[in-house]
Amino acid sequence: MYKFEGTVFLIDLPCVFLAPKIENVNWHPKLNKAAHHTSDYSSTEAILRRGQAFNITLNLQTTACHSELLSLFPLAGPSPTESQQTKVVFNLSEESASGWSAVLEPSEPGCMNLTISSPANAVIGRYKLKLQIVSGNKVSSTLLGQFVLLFNPWCPDDDVFMANAKERQEYVLNDSGIIFQGLEKYIQQEAWNYGQFEEDILDISLAILDRSLNHRQDPALDVSNRNNPVYVSRVISAMVNSNDEKGVVEGKWNGKYRSGTNPLQWSGSVTILRKWYRGRYKPVRYGQCWVFAGVMCTVLRSLGIPTRVITNFNSAHDRNINLSIDKYIDISGKTLHFTEDSVWNFHVWNESWFIRRDLGSFYDGWQVLDATPQETSKGIYQCGPASTKAIKEGDVNLDYDSSFVFAAVNADYVTWIHYSNKRKERIYSDTRKIGKFISTKAVGSNSRVDVTANYKYPEGSLKERQVYKKALKLLGVRSTGKKAKMRRSRRQPSGARRQNTTQPAQKPSISGKVILDASPVIGQDILLTFALRNLLSDFKTIKVKLRASAILYTRKPKAEILHLSRSIKLGSKEVKEIPFKISYSQYKNSLTDDRKILVTAVCETKQGASLLVEQDIVLQDPFLTIKVLGPTVVHKAVDVQVTFTNPLSEVVTDCVLRAEGSGLIKEQLRINVARMAPMESSTVQFEIIPYKSGTRQLQVDLVCIHFSDIKGFVMLDVAPVQ
Repeated sequence: MYKFEGTVFLIDLPCVFLAPKIENVNWHPKLNKAAHHTSDYSSTEAILRRGQAFNITLNLQTTACHSELLSLFPLAGPSPTESQQTKVVFNLSEESASGWSAVLEPSEPGCMNLTISSPANAVIGRYKLKLQIVSGNKVSSTLLGQFVLLFNPWCPDDDVFMANAKERQEYVLNDSGIIFQGLEKYIQQEAWNYGQFEEDILDISLAILDRSLNHRQDPALDVSNRNNPVYVSRVISAMVNSNDEKGVVEGKWNGKYRSGTNPLQWSGSVTILRKWYRGRYKPVRYGQCWVFAGVMCTVLRSLGIPTRVITNFNSAHDRNINLSIDKYIDISGKTLHFTEDSVWNFHVWNESWFIRRDLGSFYDGWQVLDATPQETSKGIYQCGPASTKAIKEGDVNLDYDSSFVFAAVNADYVTWIHYSNKRKERIYSDTRKIGKFISTKAVGSNSRVDVTANYKYPEGSLKERQVYKKALKLLGVRSTGKKAKMRRSRRQPSGARRQNTTQPAQKPSISGKVILDASPVIGQDILLTFALRNLLSDFKTIKVKLRASAILYTRKPKAEILHLSRSIKLGSKEVKEIPFKISYSQYKNSLTDDRKILVTAVCETKQGASLLVEQDIVLQDPFLTIKVLGPTVVHKAVDVQVTFTNPLSEVVTDCVLRAEGSGLIKEQLRINVARMAPMESSTVQFEIIPYKSGTRQLQVDLVCIHFSDIKGFVMLDVAPVQ
């Protein structure tokens, strides 16, 4: 790792000590860390924030006074130059052009108290601090120590300044959080241990910058650009994935995970980052979108950039950026892969808070960053920062990657039936399906906050129409009047929770919906009903083809589970229901770790009208209960009891219980679980010794080869040592 070697302070004192010998240096760690809001970092190193003064005391062995020149050298980068702002020269009590300054404070005999201030736009990273004395023709220097300089959200002049204290607490200092997953109608909470203050994590974050392609190509230029959160965050978005630069996490969405870890089994960033660092920068296998977002949140918070995790439900992956996602099916409802476009049940990315000097003040605030390697940007798998205001206003021509994010939240979803004679028919056009319930964790609680309004105007509003057309024009995509008309006239589907209704593009003659009769639980049969309604006053015969497939959260089908055909006769305005079930024996060997099933119904009348109904199902895991058997106090052991149930009607073996939590457990805890009989409950007890006070998140995860992970978490208030 390169050390920052370059910023030079020349302090001209009227009376200094002749070649003073320094006995020791007091960095006032408690005082400086408290003032700089860095007390939580598990490091003895001085960790400071830019744009703010810090104090050091030099305890001297000699005190002879002569008029000499005393210089301080905070050293930054491999080739410091004044032109790149990695080298500065200035006199005592005179602020340099760069904004650095140092003041000699009143001092006791035998010591020197110095107050050193850095500018709010200083390069962030690790510095060495040297003292140089020029006495006649003699020059001597002494290494005083080193410190790390971070972005400063508390400083009004810093580009990452965040005025609200509660938001700073959440987006900079909170070391645990919630990542939302699931479906738009079944949103689930997943706990995540960010752990940005844990031992080695800050060092690892700095190492990530030093391993980047930019740094390897031009180290000096790269270091000089690290004063800019736009630059730093974009580099991190490229380095968290391993596609171009042998970064932290290797993504995988297909096949088995035997050569690594199933992405669903990660519960936090600390284990991943340490594995990458200790493994000599070998990418960690494997991750998916929430893993990339969780890791990037850790790294950016550790560097001082306010960051949060965002989940976009029904997220479009628009490969050709034409703001239209086309899905093709055959007459049986089977998905045909005629396009690389897709709609994910959910996608997770990050937002970071800083100003955009490159775009103008209107675009300041939350910026989208996405480390999941989906598409290249300027030849590298990186995404952002894209201003949420640019996305909302349809300014898809602005840096960086705003068009890709705009499509993810605002594309149209068009479904086509492809017949055997190669004829295709558009049966459904949905202009509100994409970008639903865009979510993040609330400030100060684990509840969900909907931030959809930050990304787009209300669907169907005049302003939303104007923005959509503006984006199409900037992208050079033709907008037909027919399509615009459909967007204006489409009605929001009605229906209760856990059911889905759709309508074809033309005026419908029939409607249908798939209803879950009960909440589906892993290991049990899934009971469903398909309700079909004749919307006209005539009689008709309808061919219904029902299909169920195991899918990934990206909605990519992996295995067919069920295929049924029925012929239904409907009278005037009549409704008929078709009960059906998906048995455990049918899905147990096909279900993916995502526990998702897609049910489709294709309905055709003799008149040629077609209807497609889709229903996404997530199978629920049984609950896992966590009990803490006593008060939680720093450095005092307390027992934790975890109870869980085998949800299957078969014996399970080779299960492992894992536990982690920043401030509670320094290294992930792993406990082997004994054999469990069908539907048997089991209890495991273990000990934790909290080492940090405050609100802490304890996460528990039961990993088993027979079913996907069963996870739970509990929030603990840890009291300080009494």
